[in-house]
Amino acid sequence: MLLTVYCVRRDLSEATFSLQVRPDFELHNFRVLCELESGIPAEETQIVYMERLLVNDHSGLCSMEPAGPALPGTSGSRPHQHAQSAQHSSRRGSGEKAGPGQGLDSPALVRSMLLSSPHDLSLLKERNPSLAEALLSGNLESFSQVLMEQQRERALREQERLRLFSADPFDLEAQAKIEEEIRQQNIEENMSIAMEEAPESFGQVAMLYINCRVNGHPLKAFVDSGAQMTIMNQVCAERCNIIRLVDRRWAGVAKGVGTQRILGRVHLAQIQIEGDFLQCSFSILEEQPMDMLLGLDMLRRHQCSIDLKRNVLVIGTTGTQTSFLPEGELPPCAKLVSGMGPEESSDKEIANAIKHSVMDSGRKKH
Repeated sequence: MLLTVYCVRRDLSEATFSLQVRPDFELHNFRVLCELESGIPAEETQIVYMERLLVNDHSGLCSMEPAGPALPGTSGSRPHQHAQSAQHSSRRGSGEKAGPGQGLDSPALVRSMLLSSPHDLSLLKERNPSLAEALLSGNLESFSQVLMEQQRERALREQERLRLFSADPFDLEAQAKIEEEIRQQNIEENMSIAMEEAPESFGQVAMLYINCRVNGHPLKAFVDSGAQMTIMNQVCAERCNIIRLVDRRWAGVAKGVGTQRILGRVHLAQIQIEGDFLQCSFSILEEQPMDMLLGLDMLRRHQCSIDLKRNVLVIGTTGTQTSFLPEGELPPCAKLVSGMGPEESSDKEIANAIKHSVMDSGRKKH
């Protein structure tokens, strides 16, 4: 009796293999065979046949007597020809990107299962944001389209994988694709371990901003010890009424990964931090998403310390402390958003701003 077994592991990886067994082979022995082939512990395995769960471990496989109601999300096959085995942990349903092999042919049923499980829904948001977005939109048709498209993509990938494994081992193109697939699997495994061992690394980090005043005008200044000089954008300089003090002889180009035009330099202005009035100079940039950036020149001059334990900036020359702003008070350009698509996001703006703030030690004149 030849049985084809399809397995889905905890990490959503799949395995398909065939087993030749006697018709009277008991179900619990069949679980052990599956464990040897797939590495899935026998006690964690659920055997599904004809969309029903097999629970009688002492019955022979020839009987194939299903017990209990049909399990959603599994697919059976013709009697006496094939069997399906799907291993689902207590986190069953975390396979967001469901493929046709899992028999998820009822989008309405899949949708109701995910909505009824907050844990599975949170996993879906993390691992399959496009499907989660379609799910939470409330539009069943949209959810069905995304789900079916992902099922088709997974089926095509599986076909390509099987084609590569059966290809000529001396075919360089096939071997290169196999190497890329192995590399991608290692990346996915590395990310899974990171999500389990260090989930905080996937969180968003708030940038270091402080409240200050320039010429009496309140500003939110970005503290960047990696920037060579303190900068201010043109619009902010006009708002603070110091644009009239710009020395255009210091015009040039700020170079980092990208470039920005420097309009000139304000040689001396007062910046107020808490009760301290500190002398500071600014390079005025033509296009800059943030109002002001406190660079290493100002931080060194006033012996500032960034104390992340207490979440404060300490002015060494006066001993004054000012707290870094919480995420809710940051300007729009500083709020990091992990974008999954090609659309522009505010974290891209702040990244560009940081790149542009890295200056050459020499000033290049026009």
